[in-house]
Amino acid sequence: MEMPNPGQFLNFLLQDARIVVVPLAVFSGVLLSGIILRRFLLGRLQRWSRKGSIKTGAAVISSFSTPFLIWFFMLALYFALASSRLPDELVKIIDKVLLVGAGLSITFAVANVSSSLMNIYYGRFKSAFPVTSVIQNISRSIIYGLGLLFILNNLGVSITPVLATLGIGGLAVALGLQTTLANLFSGFSIALSGQIRVGDYIKLASGEEGYVSDINWRATKIKMLSNNVILVPNAKLVDSIVTNYHLFDREMAVLVEVGVHYKSDLKKVEAITCEVARQIQREVPGAVADFEPFIRYHTFADYSVDFTVILRVKEFVDQYLIKHEFIKRLHARYAESGIVIPCPVSAINYSQEGAGPQK
Repeated sequence: MEMPNPGQFLNFLLQDARIVVVPLAVFSGVLLSGIILRRFLLGRLQRWSRKGSIKTGAAVISSFSTPFLIWFFMLALYFALASSRLPDELVKIIDKVLLVGAGLSITFAVANVSSSLMNIYYGRFKSAFPVTSVIQNISRSIIYGLGLLFILNNLGVSITPVLATLGIGGLAVALGLQTTLANLFSGFSIALSGQIRVGDYIKLASGEEGYVSDINWRATKIKMLSNNVILVPNAKLVDSIVTNYHLFDREMAVLVEVGVHYKSDLKKVEAITCEVARQIQREVPGAVADFEPFIRYHTFADYSVDFTVILRVKEFVDQYLIKHEFIKRLHARYAESGIVIPCPVSAINYSQEGAGPQK
């Protein structure tokens, strides 16, 4: 039996090792470079966030931190395959898989960044840039659609027939989902108009009232003061008469009706009432401290002279505590000052009731 030549055997081992070692070295080098570059870029982003908007920088960093590793892993695998001796057909298939993965990861990262930035800038420009569930979902859908078209185009799939098919299919879907689409576009219209915003206190013509907690693709969520949630279809909300207590100013007047006895000194009543009202405006949370309260007499009623006390609160729900404290303190001051708040009295005229026809 012939012994193998040691030189040939060594060459075979070196050649076989090169097949594995070279791609592995390329993969490790690219991945290591990616990790170093990721650390450098994230460090720059953190310094930029300290100089500018911390929330904006944090949103960008959190959205791209993990995808960076995935992208460099795919890039390292791509260069490793390019330096390997795998069959060309298999390399092409793997390249397409990597392309799809990269496209999907980029699309999701961009969608997350856009959603985070929308929430951040909504806090600064609430009146001009309303952000609700329907706005976020539509923006995400647009980004996902563009990402899908980009992937199909790079895979060699013609986009024109796809768009034509989507157009025909969309028409069929629109005919079958008229109510759903009506709510969708109504919600989009509500969000963009700025007439009803998340956080506003509204009251519907049907009587329901509360804070708007969200506007999604189907319904608007209204959280009542009782902690229950009302779901109003967007299409019905658009056609409804709505009172918005936060548009255009959250401050509102609070009217308290009071009546005093006919024998009361009305100048004294006005002075004492305004003094109590001023204390309420300065001391009770939710009252507008610099507002000067006043009263207006308006009716000679059956049992009293009636007037209205005008107070002012910072927003709708503050009126309940203001009224509570005002009525309590005013009742005590009237009692100290001898001012009578009359209650309805029914009297029977016995002489008249006992009178009969003269015989």
